Amino acid sequence: MDQPRPCVLLADDEPTLLDLLRRALETEDYNVLVAGNGVEALALAQKHRPDVIVLDIVMPGLDGLELCRQLRQHATLAHVPVLFLTVRGKLGERLQGWEQGCDDYLTKPFDLRELRAHVRALLRRSRVVAEVEREPAEAHVLRVGSLTLDPHTRRVTTGDRCAQLTPIEFRLLRYLMEHPDQLFASGYLFREVWGYAPESASPGLVRWHVKNLRDKIEPDRQQPAYLRTVPGYGYMLVSDS
Repeated sequence: MDQPRPCVLLADDEPTLLDLLRRALETEDYNVLVAGNGVEALALAQKHRPDVIVLDIVMPGLDGLELCRQLRQHATLAHVPVLFLTVRGKLGERLQGWEQGCDDYLTKPFDLRELRAHVRALLRRSRVVAEVEREPAEAHVLRVGSLTLDPHTRRVTTGDRCAQLTPIEFRLLRYLMEHPDQLFASGYLFREVWGYAPESASPGLVRWHVKNLRDKIEPDRQQPAYLRTVPGYGYMLVSDS
C-alpha cells in the first residue's frame, strides 16, 4: 500500500513568499497547506494535523511564538515538529522560539534548498517518534536512577515531581538517559541529538536547553544532581543520583 504524502503546513503573512515556499515544497511531493496568519494556521493544524509546521514569527493577530506555544499545549499537535522562519537572527530572539518549543530555525533570507533540507530532517525525526508511539508504552520507558522518562507522553518524573518536556528538551534528555555517565561536547549533541550541521552549533543554545532541563528535573539547579557540566568538555547524565 502506498504511503500517504507528508503534509506540511506553511504560515506566513507575505503572499509572494508563501507562494514561493509552497511551490518549493511541492517539488518534494508534499501535500502543502498554506495560511496567511496565525489564526488560520491554527485552524488548519487542528483540522489536518500536518507532519511538519513551518511558521513565520512575525504575523498579525497570532504571531508564530504564541502559535507555537498553543500547539505545544494541544493534545494531538504537541509533538508536531515546528520550523520557524524569521528575519531576526539574534541569539536572544532564537531562545524565545526554543522556549516555546520550536524544533528548528531558518533565518531570512535563505536558500530554498535549505528549507527543503530542514523539512526533510524534521520529517525523519517525526517518523522515528511515530514508530515509538506505536510500540507498547512500557517498552520504551527509560529509567536512570530516580529519573523516569516516558516517550509516549514526553513526561519526566523524578521523585514526586513530574514535568512536561518540549520536543527539543525531550530529545536531549532521552539521548543522555540512553548513554548515562558518558560525557558529550556541545557540538556533538547538536549534531547527534538534533541533527544540525556542525557549523550551526551554538554552545549558548545547548546551555539554554540544559538550563531548562535542570529547571524541570533538578531539586537544586545550582547544585545539579543529575545533569552535570564538566567545564571545558561538555555534559553528562549521572546514574548514581
